[in-house]
Amino acid sequence: MARYDPYSFRGRLLATLRLQFPDALDPAGGFRLLDPERGEPDAGDRRHLVATCRSIANFAAGAVAGGPDWCIEATEHGIAFLESAHRADATDRSEGYRLVVESDGSPVDRTRSAYGHAFVLLAYARATAAGVDGAARGLDATVDLLDARFRDGTGCLRSDCGPDWVEREAYRGQNANMHACEAFLAAYEATGENAHLDRARRIAERLTVELAAETDGLLWEHYGADWTHDFGYNADEPRHRFRPPGYQPGHHVEWAKLCALLDRYDATAPAERESVPGSGDWYDRAVALFDAGVDLGWTDGGFAYTVERDGRVIVGDRYGWALAEGIGAAAALAERATRRGDGEAAGRFREWRERFVDRADAYRGPAGLWYEKRPLAGTGGDPVPPEPPGVEPDYHPASAYFESWRSGVR
Repeated sequence: MARYDPYSFRGRLLATLRLQFPDALDPAGGFRLLDPERGEPDAGDRRHLVATCRSIANFAAGAVAGGPDWCIEATEHGIAFLESAHRADATDRSEGYRLVVESDGSPVDRTRSAYGHAFVLLAYARATAAGVDGAARGLDATVDLLDARFRDGTGCLRSDCGPDWVEREAYRGQNANMHACEAFLAAYEATGENAHLDRARRIAERLTVELAAETDGLLWEHYGADWTHDFGYNADEPRHRFRPPGYQPGHHVEWAKLCALLDRYDATAPAERESVPGSGDWYDRAVALFDAGVDLGWTDGGFAYTVERDGRVIVGDRYGWALAEGIGAAAALAERATRRGDGEAAGRFREWRERFVDRADAYRGPAGLWYEKRPLAGTGGDPVPPEPPGVEPDYHPASAYFESWRSGVR
């Protein structure tokens, strides 16, 4: 059982970060993507907002877990770049953050990304929890920015905007809002302010209960500007890199983790909907989402990327992030089941966590870093590394190990 002891997961978290430090830190600015096969930094000079913020969140989580001093050093390095290079206006935080910049801060893509700004909040929240000077001011300012620039009348985030804050398209996305929920939960953890928990709860109830009532409790990804389901969105691009059509089993287990956290923090229970399994209770909803993700997409070597409503596979490639989210979700659910005195359920979730962990080596390259994905089972294809400018600096496995550590379940 030592492999699955909470402190073994702390060790996995710090080992993951040690692979990144110091090579991922570019003296010229920001973080560089590391190749999972060679361990060498990508030669490109472009820095993606999501990657910058995920790297900050990773190292800050290491500091929260009592890691070495270099966790704080790396967090501060990232915050400095976020402030100096990604921020659009040095004196006005309400102008937001640029999506892609050069290492010297020159803007490449000035999009004000809803998804990217959710990660800005996550970065400041984790840095605040780690005790980084000035991070709390960034947290508060980013909450104000999200309220003023992105949140719509439903409490969720609207879509990507140009530098003038005009929306680029009439679109609402599940993914950006899921990560906003994650970020508000992290803000609550860092500050104890109930307003952040309320924001997270509202997003979760909207996506996983109200809107899911039209899909028998499953989570659709794409919506129109009025939050009507857009079932035809990108139907002709099944391998779209960021917005593929279909249901994503990985997002179901990711939401299971977030709903388990809402239960942990005693958030107001969601409304009950007859067509939504587990609604009316955040733990029950988390269990239903976890089971749906497993039933729809688990292939014994990972989760199929996208599926039809009946489970027929659209894209069978298995992404590393989905497996990692399964680890974190199972750990959080095992903790909640234990707290409720349900030993049978706790044992089931521990077994799933261990099964997922045992599959993780298939996603780890020779340098120890994770590949982006493995091709469809049985095709014999090689695992695929991330494409620069990458957005996945082992954030999902680091988050999974962090949650497995703090959940404290053996």
